[in-house]
Formats: sequence, C-alpha cells, structure tokens
Amino acid sequence: MRVEDLPTTAEAWHVADADDVVALLGSDPSAGLDHAEAARRLEEHGPNRLPEHRERGPLARLLGQLANPLIVVLLAAGLVTSLLGHALDAVVITAVVVVNTAIGYLQEGKAESALAAVRAMLAQHAAVVRDGGRHEIDAADLVPGDVVLLQSGDRVPADLRLVRVHNLRVEESALTGESVPVDKTVDRVAPQAPLGDRTCLAFCGTLVVYGQGRGVVVATGTATEVGRIGALVGRAPDLTTPLTRRLEQLAWQITGLVLVLGGLAFLYMWLRQGVEPLEAFLVVVGMAVAAIPEGLPAVITIILAIGTRVLAANRAIVRRLPAVETLGSVSIIGTDKTGTLTCNEMTVTHVLLPDGDLHVTGSGYAPDGGFTRDGRPVEVEQDAGLDALLAAGVLCNDASVRHRDDGWHAVGDPTEAALVTLALKAGLDRHELRGRLPRTDAIPFESENRYMVTLHHDHHGRAFVFLKGAPERVLALCGLADDDAWRERVQAAAAQGERVLALAGTEVPGEVRALDVAVLPGDLELLGMVGIMDPPRPEAVDSVARCRGAGVRVVMITGDHAVTALAIADQLGIAGGRALTGEAIDALDDGALRAAARDHDVVARASPEHKLRLVSALQAEGAYVAMTGDGVNDAPALKAADIGVAMGGRGTDAARDASDLVLTDDDFATVARAVRQGRVVYDNIKKSLLFILPTNGGEASLILTALVLGMTMPVTVAQILWVNMVTAVTLALALAWEPAERDVMDQPPRPPREALLTPPLLVRLVLVSALMAGGALLAFQWELGRGSSLDVARTAAVSVLVVAELFYLFHARSFTRSVLTPQAFRGNRVVPLVVALLVVLQALFTYAPPFQVLFRTAALDLASWGVVVGIGLVTVAVVEAEKAVWRSRGVHRM
Repeated sequence: MRVEDLPTTAEAWHVADADDVVALLGSDPSAGLDHAEAARRLEEHGPNRLPEHRERGPLARLLGQLANPLIVVLLAAGLVTSLLGHALDAVVITAVVVVNTAIGYLQEGKAESALAAVRAMLAQHAAVVRDGGRHEIDAADLVPGDVVLLQSGDRVPADLRLVRVHNLRVEESALTGESVPVDKTVDRVAPQAPLGDRTCLAFCGTLVVYGQGRGVVVATGTATEVGRIGALVGRAPDLTTPLTRRLEQLAWQITGLVLVLGGLAFLYMWLRQGVEPLEAFLVVVGMAVAAIPEGLPAVITIILAIGTRVLAANRAIVRRLPAVETLGSVSIIGTDKTGTLTCNEMTVTHVLLPDGDLHVTGSGYAPDGGFTRDGRPVEVEQDAGLDALLAAGVLCNDASVRHRDDGWHAVGDPTEAALVTLALKAGLDRHELRGRLPRTDAIPFESENRYMVTLHHDHHGRAFVFLKGAPERVLALCGLADDDAWRERVQAAAAQGERVLALAGTEVPGEVRALDVAVLPGDLELLGMVGIMDPPRPEAVDSVARCRGAGVRVVMITGDHAVTALAIADQLGIAGGRALTGEAIDALDDGALRAAARDHDVVARASPEHKLRLVSALQAEGAYVAMTGDGVNDAPALKAADIGVAMGGRGTDAARDASDLVLTDDDFATVARAVRQGRVVYDNIKKSLLFILPTNGGEASLILTALVLGMTMPVTVAQILWVNMVTAVTLALALAWEPAERDVMDQPPRPPREALLTPPLLVRLVLVSALMAGGALLAFQWELGRGSSLDVARTAAVSVLVVAELFYLFHARSFTRSVLTPQAFRGNRVVPLVVALLVVLQALFTYAPPFQVLFRTAALDLASWGVVVGIGLVTVAVVEAEKAVWRSRGVHRM
C-alpha cells in the first residue's frame, strides 16, 4: 500500500463499507497490523502529529517596529544631523525613535499559536490491536490501517472508520458545533453527508462520552479533519486592522508631504536665496521634525492600552493591541451558536404531560428555575403526573451533575444530565430516590432500539420498569403509535429546535429480576415527554438587540441543523426566515456566495471551510467582520476575520489562540460592551489626531513661512521636539481617558474606507495650524521688535504654541460641542492633572537654568505672557465659531 493509494479526507471514507475500508488498508479488525508493517507505514506516512509552527523571533519583531515610514524619516534625520556634528539634535531625535520602538515592541501581542493549540487536541496515547494483542502506544506512532479501541472518556487519537460499536456516542461540538453527542454506527452514509452526519467515522480530537467502539485508522496528522483545520488556520491571512491600515496610510501621506515640501524648500533656499547647502539642509531637517507627529504612535499605543484595561475589567482579554479599536469599526458579527449564543449545556425547556404542557425556566446544568403552566407557577408536590415523569427521568438514567468552583457540570451523557437537573429544579432528591428504588437490571440504549429500559425493586418487593427513548418508539410500546394528538405535539416541539424524549413506566410482578427486549411489559403507561435543547443565553437576546441598534448586523454561523439554528435565531431576535446551508454553499461560486451572504442571517451545517468562505465573502462586500466561536472548527474563521472573538471558559485552546479577543465569561453580552468600548477608543484616537496634528502643522507652517520670508528661524529643532514630545504628548494623554460621546451606540459603524483625516477634520487641522503658526510668528516678531534677544523671541514663540495647545485641549474633548458648556470641563479627571503638569513643565522650560542651556530659552516677563495668553484666547474664539458652523450644518462627528 502506497501513500497515493489512500483517499484524502475530502474523499468518501464514510461512503465505503467497513469491510471494504479494512481491505483497502490491508488490515484486520481482529488482529490489526503486525509490528513490522506498522513500523514500515510509520516511516512512509510520518508521525501522527501536526507540523511545528515557526513564530517570528524577537529580532524580527524589533525590526518590525521600525517599518513605519515616519520612524524611517526620523532615523535618517538623526543620522545626518549626527554626521554633521549637531549632537544635541541627533540625540533627541534618536531618543524619540527609541521610546516609540520600545513601546511598540513591549505592547505587541503574543505570536499566533493556534496550530500549537490544535496539536494539543491530539490524544497522547492510544489503545491499539497489533499482532492480535492489545497494546498501549504513543498516539504519534499510529499509522493508517491500525485498529484502535475506544471506550468512554477516550479522546479519539486519529480519524477512524468504525468497524464495531456498542452504544458508542461521541461529543463533537468542538469540531462540528453540535451540542448533542452523536450516536455512532458502522453503516455507511450518503456521499454528500456533512461532517456532523458521518456517523460511521470518529474524528481525531473528539471525545467518547458513552459506550465502546473499534475503528481502523484512515487518516493521521495533517490528513485528519483536525489537521486540515490546522492547515486552514495556517493559510488564513494575517489581516491588518482598520486602525493599522489607516495609520499606515496617514504615515505615508505625512511622509510624502514632508519629503516633497522638504525637497522644494531645500531647492528654494539653495537656488533662490543662496543659502549654503548645509544650512539649508538643517532648516529642512527642522521642518521635517516639526511636521512629523513623533509622539502620535506612543499616544495611540497608550490609548489602546487603556482600552485594553477597560475591556479586561469587563471580562474581555485583548491579545493584539490594535484589536481594541477594530471592535469599534465592526459592521457584521458572525457568531457561532453553540457555546456562544447558547450555553452549550443541554436543558429541558418544555414538559409535555398527558393533561397539558409546562414551561421550564432556567438554563444549563444549574438546578435554578421552576415550572409554569400558562404563566402560573406549578407546585410539583400537587402534580402526580409531573412527579412520576421526573422520577422516571432520574431512575432510567446513568448521568449525574456535580457542582465545582466554576459552576455545575454534567457527568455522563449531556441529555441524561438535563433530566437530572430537571428533577433537582423540582426539589427531588435523586440519591434518596435511587436508594429507595435501586436498579436491578437495565437494557442500555441501543441505536437499533432507540430506547433505554431499567428495572427497579423497592424494599417491599414491588418492581417497576421505566423506559425513555425516541417518541415514536415509546408511543408504539405504549400502544399509542396512531395517536395523532401526541404526534402533533412532538412535531411542534421539534419545530422549536427541541430534541424530544418520551418517558414511560409501569409496575411489574416482584419476581421479575431481568429484562428482555423481546418481552417488554405490554401495559407501559406514557408518563409524558420532555423537550430538550441548548437554550440561548438569557443575556444574549439583549446583546443582539443592542448590536442591531448600533447598526451592527448579527449573523449566526453554526454546524448545527437548520431547524435548530432557525429556532434559536428566532428566540434571539436574529432575522432568520430561512437558513443558508453548507450544502448550498458548496454549490455557489464566490460571486453567488457574496449575494447569498447579504440575504441570510442564519447559516447551518457549516464546516470550517464554509465559515472561512463566508468571512471572505462578507469582507469582499466591504464589511468589517468580527467572528465569535469556541470550537476547533471556528479557529480558521476566527483568524481570517478582521477580529476573532473566542470564548475563554468553555472555548478550546485552538479557538482562543486564533483570536484577537478572548471573553473570560463566555458571554455574548460582553461582545456588545466591547463594541461600545472599541468605538470609544476610536473616537479618542481621532480626538488625539485632532489635537496633535494641528500642533505639527502649526510648527511646519511657522518654519515654512519664515523660510519664504527670509526670516531667522523662530524655533530650533530641540524646541520643536519639546513641543511635540513633551507638551503635546502630555496634554494628548488626557484624551485617552475621555468618556464616551452620548450617542456612541446610536451611530452606524464608520464606513470601511473612511480615512482618518476626514474633510471636517482637515478643515480643523488647517484652521488651528494657521492660528498657531500665525500667533507664534506674531509673538516672535513682537519680541524682536521691542529689542528682546533671539532666545527670548524663540521662547515666546514656543510658549504661544504650548498655551494654544492647552486652550485647544478643551475644544478637542468633543468634536463639535461648544467649549462654553459645563461638559467641556467635566467628566475627565485627568485633564486638570495634565494641565497642572504642563504649567510646571513649561515654567521649567522657561525659567530653569538647565533647561535654558539645553533648549536655548530665556525668561519671559509679564507683558510677554499677556501677549501669549491673548493669542491663545483668540484661538479658542475662532475654533468655537468653526464648531458653531458645523453644528448648524448637522455635523456632529469628525
């Protein structure tokens, strides 16, 4: 047998008969492979593990921080000024670069390790049959053709074609999204059967929850379904975030503008004004340093870090810093159902008794909730029919529920655990009941019979039989096969996405000590039925509504059946109508899928490839997509989405490590809160741009104006860096703590291609830049005109820039709100602190001898300060008038 002879996972192992698969693989279901053949196949196929993922090393991460064009220009300026002997300017410029690089390096998120997490799903050991005997081997040594033995509690070590099963149930939710364990058979299934319906296969990484089985290995390592998902994760593109793209675009725009203006200025001074090339170059360096917002990367990083801290306090852990802002740009949330919108805990929500229906409150395995009939509470003690049904559900049951530090958990089959929780909600003592009616015999659930039967004797010699199973089988055993009323009730419950179980019981003669399928009691009484489902999280309904109210579309993408998905979507308020199925997706090309993705909010029976294609289709429509999920099957889509959101509690490691955001409370409501915080972060970044860029524009305009007029430079390079890196950054940091605008969740998501510098923001930038440049030049000329020294004149010019910044900070706190309202001075306790700090720093800059030496400044008198403050007040008045114009035009955001 050669490697090329083996089908791939895309081919039909599930279509072939078990005997044909065994023959093709040259194996024997009883004796297995011999050790020599297994060794030969191991050499041919390689070990049963996934390839190691090569992560970016520290040096590559460090160099990545220097890829920003603004940093490159600063590095070039620092190098040239150093070669020219201007040590102070070179040191200051280099220090700026070092600070920005260090912040970016330390704040960069952990390298993607989704493949390592998928590898962790592989079982460490496997029980195999080789040379006719049972052996425990390292799971990495499994080869195609090995015969593997499975029992309850085992993790499946490779993809298996089952050849023998005995009541085998496998929990596959991490791989398929289905909450209910799958009953496995050896019978082949249809070629087009989706992954969750291939009942003759057991997939690597899934968990055996009941029964035993034997299967022949058909795929190992990267050829398994989980290996294929790992490959999808590896191939999924590393998307840049909206903020990254916008900042990169802004950086190139600023860099291009600086280089063009710098080149023109250099030629103008050299060729037109006759300035020496060296002197002209130093002026151009000063202009470049003035125009580049050196402190902006640090300010944005700090704003993102504060947003990260706020999200962490709200139980959302950010793994990649820019992802904080991405949340605010999201226009579509593609969410998994199981474990994300639902609890991933089977719950009885509906009890069907012969005399009517009961609604059961509470969700999950916690025994919290009760029973209502037509909205009124039901006393269980006064309802003999309900009491009998609950007793049958506990006695004909092999599961239990246990309370741990992190909540209630099922032990055994989740469906049976739901029946135990139902009894606990009624106050039934299951231990006392099982002690009073100990089990004498049982017929376990068999897929052929589709029911389970137990026999119990009390301490007085009386005997009782209880039975639970598929409704049609139990109805037949109770002589009700033709009862249309019961059939209609079952169909109505199933249409609501409920899995219906029927329960029956009767008293039998005390001498009966054994059960026989062929001789079941003929007088079984139907006690009733229960509707079981994985219910929506109670808080998810409000969260979906909040997202939709904010213009964010919610799309459910699940591996579960369409009927179940539509029922859950209806309860959550997601626009359902009809579901797009995985089978339909396979038949659509990319263009048709984009159209279908626009029209469907529910996608069912979706495989990892389907989810990946859907994310790509939505992104191709220009949407920013957030994908939530908790299973291995979600990992590729989580990585490909603009932002992946994983469940931290019940989620798999593969999902968590492929994501950008991890919810520690597994609560979809946290997504809505995170979207709100993302919008706040984006607004505060815009406000920081609105604040910092006019300062740079004003300084650059000041130098250009002086150059054109042939004047002495009003500020030095070191003084420019003082304004850019000390005063501007100090004040801008206050905006990181700015509270949300009142209408932050009433606005639609920002257009995907909207630039950071929108037309209103550009108008503000040009206006404030002109005011700062004109005011600084006016103060500079006024000082020279009254006989002050050059150092005094330059100090006055710098002081105008700083005071104008300080006054303008109160304008920047809101896009268009008047600065004359009380809100402009409230809501941010950091603002008074940074204002006080700036006053101290500027006083040191102006009057402290060490600062005077370092920055070539001089003390200002009272008259100079009067001019400086007056120019600052003019800036406030002009910007207030500009805001009034925007408000009159109905513009409230920039």
